This record gives sequence, structure tokens and C-alpha cells, in this order.
Amino acid sequence: MIFKTNRRTAMFAGVAALAGLAGAGIAWKRHAPRALAPDAMQALWSSEFTMPSGESLLMSSLKGRPLVLNFWATWCPPCVEEMPLIDAFFRQNKQYGWQVVGLAIDQPSRVKQFLNQFPVDYSIGLAGLNGTELGKMLGNEQSSLPFTVVLDGQGALLQRKLGKLTPEDIKNWTI
Repeated sequence: MIFKTNRRTAMFAGVAALAGLAGAGIAWKRHAPRALAPDAMQALWSSEFTMPSGESLLMSSLKGRPLVLNFWATWCPPCVEEMPLIDAFFRQNKQYGWQVVGLAIDQPSRVKQFLNQFPVDYSIGLAGLNGTELGKMLGNEQSSLPFTVVLDGQGALLQRKLGKLTPEDIKNWTI
């Protein structure tokens, strides 16, 4: 009788351990940054956006230096709330080669009006629906905002985050 109880306990413990390992593996896979697909990188570097000033923003001109790419909209409260944090990061780190681009998934007139009231030092591209498609290619499967992608100087993925950034997220960017 004791043998059957110990055997049964060991079997349940083994099954529980396997379930725990499987769950941990799934969680790690969901949260660990994966390399971006070559077609996503091609789409990113070949993109061109108009800036609120009317100038063109060629993404290819940003290759070779670390890049923060933030997808946002004026109607998205978490997007607006994280902008001062992103702007502070840019002001503190542009001397180290960091670049920051905010891609507005919004109407150009609303973005211009918003930036007149709440200017930022980093570049803003008027991305519209094309920005939504680019975001999907870069890993934003839900097409939700805000969405941020951080690349190192070689174009390798450092971080991808759906949702509002925190100071802890930004601490992890420096390389």
C-alpha cells in the first residue's frame, strides 16, 4: 500500500513539474524578444514618412545607430502619457547616437495640432494606416497602441513592448 501511494505521489509530482516547465517555456517564448524577420526589416528601412513640418523622414537614413520606434496616436491616453518619458530619454541619449521616431497612427491635422501644444524633441512621422501595417510586421499582432520597438546599432531587436512604457523599460535600452 505504501509503495502505491509513493508511486502515485511521484507520478503526480512528475506531471506537475512537466506542466510547470511547459508553462514557463510558453511564458518565456511570449516575452522574450525574437529577431525581426528580414521582410519586416526591409519594410522598416524602405519606409518614408512625411513629418509635421512637411519634410520627409527616410527610415533608411537612421540605419547604423540605435533606434527607438514608438507607434502612437493623439487619441490614445497611454501613448500621450509616455511621450514625456520618451522625450526625456531622447534628450539624455542623443549625444550617444540614439535616435527616436514616433510614428503617428492618426490624422495629420490632429498630430500637428497636438504637437503645437505638446512639442517633443524627437522626430515624428505621419504614418497613418501604413504605420499600422508596419507595426504588424514588427510584431504588433493586435494592432494596439502604444507599441514600441527598440533596435541596436546593427538593427538587432533589443525590446518590443505593447502598452505604456515604464522607466524600468527604458533603463533596459542602454547598450
